Amino acid sequence: MRDQDGGQGGTRGDRRDGERPVYAPAPPGPGCAPPPDDQEPRRGRPRSAAAERAILDAVIALLEAGEPLADLSIERIARTAGVGKATIYRRWSGKEELFVDVVRDMEPVDPPVSGTEGLADVRVMLESLRTRGLAQRSSALLHNIFAQMKSHPKLWDEYFGTVIAPRRAAMLAAVRRAVAAGELRDDLDVELIDDLFVGPVLVRTVHRPEAPLPDDLVDRLMTALLQGLAPRRV
Repeated sequence: MRDQDGGQGGTRGDRRDGERPVYAPAPPGPGCAPPPDDQEPRRGRPRSAAAERAILDAVIALLEAGEPLADLSIERIARTAGVGKATIYRRWSGKEELFVDVVRDMEPVDPPVSGTEGLADVRVMLESLRTRGLAQRSSALLHNIFAQMKSHPKLWDEYFGTVIAPRRAAMLAAVRRAVAAGELRDDLDVELIDDLFVGPVLVRTVHRPEAPLPDDLVDRLMTALLQGLAPRRV
């Protein structure tokens, strides 16, 4: 089976968070043949966006056909994608890392935030959380994948560490900027403020799948929190 990498250069088309730079290895010396495709891959080989897309699509196709995550093997994925196993291992250290990227590929792309604003960035990230919740509701496959991930601790830990934790860190940083800018109170614990913003959206997206997620949800939530919940005195 022909490896789609084909020795062409390129970068990964969909990697989003902190991808390491890739350097082409030195050519083999005289009489040294390149390693066969089924040996342990040499890190740093040029990446093919087409091969990478084929791998992600192969996993999705197998899942759509009813294959459980636990039953998918690198060999099966490589065969379905039309690539060699080494092509997969050049990009992902194992199935967990690959599956996390499949989920991220299916989810809405995280919107850019300024990194300098406070409440404005909080709003952007809350809206992203809402739209991801809508995506899970509208995609039976994505919903099923998340359900399976939670029953596989190693896979869920990989997703938490590479996706959820960075998002939470970004949200906390935005809350701190809002406090520093005088947009939020400075006498409350920052993590408590973060929970107050994120909690209601998580309740609706995770714990109450029947609850509506209207377009104005984030604006109404932020207005309620900023104005306070105590009754107004006449």
